[in-house]
Amino acid sequence: MTHPQPAPEPADLPQGPSRGPARRGTGLLRETAIIVISALVLSWLIKSLLVQAFFIPSGSMRDTLEEGDRVMVSRLVPNVFDVHRGDIVVFKDPGGWLPPYEPPDQGPVGNAVRHALTFVGLLPQDTGEHLIKRVIGMEGDHVVCCDAEGRIEINGEPIDETYIRPGSIPSQTPFDRTVPPGMLFVMGDNRQDSQDSRYNESKPGGGFVPVSNVVGTAFATVWPFDRATWHRNPGSVFVEVPQP
Repeated sequence: MTHPQPAPEPADLPQGPSRGPARRGTGLLRETAIIVISALVLSWLIKSLLVQAFFIPSGSMRDTLEEGDRVMVSRLVPNVFDVHRGDIVVFKDPGGWLPPYEPPDQGPVGNAVRHALTFVGLLPQDTGEHLIKRVIGMEGDHVVCCDAEGRIEINGEPIDETYIRPGSIPSQTPFDRTVPPGMLFVMGDNRQDSQDSRYNESKPGGGFVPVSNVVGTAFATVWPFDRATWHRNPGSVFVEVPQP
């Protein structure tokens, strides 16, 4: 007759492999994923709300900005802070200022990686649909070139521009424009090599830039390191300009 056997004590039960290291490994992966995702979300929020990097593709803003410069742009303008005369602004093409843009093809994987890193702000925004210029006239301003000394006048007051490229003149083309409401009149610092408000009268907006198209103001060059600098508004240039 078979007699029931007492259950083994817990210490006598067969011992499987320890799960401690596996659990620690899983926990480490989870924590790493959380950190990476949090960093990407934070980078995207910063890019979307505060600061975004842009790449300079042309020489229209020489010598302030050179081709290949990476600039940091404050997204707080114009949503939180106002645009001012003298600001360097990045803005979306109002229509027809730029030729059709074809981004470089780096293959399916390369393109996907570039788009993803640009989206979260880890790569500078390509300027394929953006331009960067300096604000010369605000809404209502009467902007004229040139006076007897070759200077631009705003609301009847001539300005001595300290930021244009050495050797350039304020404009080789005369103009007489009044800035409509909600618009900006912009020019490049390299005046003889800048397709700006002077040359886009036949395009949508009549050569003016809607304030709503402004992405932000450039406040620093961060790359290359030997060109790193702050970009401050040259307020003294416009201090005597009266309101329209």
